[in-house]
Amino acid sequence: VFHLLVEHVRLLDRVSPRRSRLGTLYLTATHSIFVESQGAARNETWVLHGLVCSVEQLASTSSGSPLLIRCKNFRVLHFIVPQERDCHDILLSLQRLCQSYEELYCFSYKPNVNAEERRQEWDLLDVRADYSRMGLPNSQWKLTPVNHHYKVCDTYPAELLVPESATPPVIVGSSKFRSRGRFPTLAYYSKENHASICRSSQPLSGFSARCLEDEQMLEAILRSNPHSDFIYVVDTRPKLNAIANRAAGKGYENEDNYSNIKFQFLGIENIHVMRNSQQKILDVCEQRSPSMSDFLEGLESSGWLRHIKSVLNAGVFIAKAVAVEGVSVLVHCSDGWDRTAQVCSVASVLLDPYYRTIKGLMVLIEKDWISFGHKFSHRCNHLVGDPKEVSPVFDQFLECLWQLMQQFPCGFEFNERFLITIHSHVYSCQFGNFIGNNQREKIQLGVREKTHSLWSDLWTNRADYTNPLYRPDHCQTQGLLRPSTAPHCFKKMLA
Repeated sequence: VFHLLVEHVRLLDRVSPRRSRLGTLYLTATHSIFVESQGAARNETWVLHGLVCSVEQLASTSSGSPLLIRCKNFRVLHFIVPQERDCHDILLSLQRLCQSYEELYCFSYKPNVNAEERRQEWDLLDVRADYSRMGLPNSQWKLTPVNHHYKVCDTYPAELLVPESATPPVIVGSSKFRSRGRFPTLAYYSKENHASICRSSQPLSGFSARCLEDEQMLEAILRSNPHSDFIYVVDTRPKLNAIANRAAGKGYENEDNYSNIKFQFLGIENIHVMRNSQQKILDVCEQRSPSMSDFLEGLESSGWLRHIKSVLNAGVFIAKAVAVEGVSVLVHCSDGWDRTAQVCSVASVLLDPYYRTIKGLMVLIEKDWISFGHKFSHRCNHLVGDPKEVSPVFDQFLECLWQLMQQFPCGFEFNERFLITIHSHVYSCQFGNFIGNNQREKIQLGVREKTHSLWSDLWTNRADYTNPLYRPDHCQTQGLLRPSTAPHCFKKMLA
């Protein structure tokens, strides 16, 4: 059903604006479709409304009213609509973005599968099976039921791994001393040397507060690794930011209160800096005909690659701590769902060849990002909300993967197209995987029962996403990846 149909619309060529294609623009409930009227092929350009970032009607000219559609996957469409009133109607239709989750495309997307096939889609990946692959639970680590029904931390998954000696009172006490209740819990385990990566949010320490249960929790993490007499506590924030949080009663661990910890700041900027950095790049790309020097200057001034370098550096530090030093690491930022997700997942990719496969990366995203409560709907602006909550945190993770693929072309089973497709569907809302901000919200929305899984679609079409250079027996695919983060090793952006 077409909500709006406008004929004699021109789609401008962004490279050569004097060139254009004439056609008809159709607006449906879910897509904008431009159908060319010239040529036997009658090519079609489809834009899913979930991907629309902004719509702008420019000043009318003698040839008509220009309409600029910017998409969240960096696509920009420039239309010339003959009548100003038609252009305004299109603008109003596209500006009416989704107001509730139920209006998102995934809840109306109906591929031809039955209920059993839908269940199989969602059962393709099993996070618990990934923990089993790591040799968990074992004598050092156990699955705890403490967060069943999300009663201790509503942004954590229901099933969590904690040290064997961590009792429910210790876990609950630690959660009360951590921002948003996000207590230390396991993200990755090396069965070769028993070192682990744990994650949490910042402690509510202020200038002098302490918590016995939280100190016992970190001591339990230390004891779970018999080959090390200390753990690293990694704060991914710049030190000044963490100090500023102390004035608000938060902050970071006091080494005097925690026995046998070594503290490290890693200096990754916050979501607001990252959002502004990406916008600077987009502004350069939208120039009418930017030269290569314009683009390179814009890329440099944006700081984007500097931020990617800081995330990769953090991942390298953690991966080396685990694989080379055999030391466990506790990672946190402020709330533990942005920078923490980035560096834990990057470190896991560096440490574990499984996460460099197609299915392994899907499992990693499901585990470290979706189940641990990265706020996809807020960060990706799925609904009309606070623009200050929007930030390309997950985009940066994909960018880090792409940079690693440039250095290790035989080391990854998936190709660039795989990353681009995931990126597109994070924003498209065609599938239910990234809807909501945590596991609890997804259950409340009935995501498994009412939507379909992207992972099944990607797995079915995995031949399209396979890297022909991948060599499972190559030295690049074995053990720890050791990338260089020297500035000259960074390529010009996946995006």
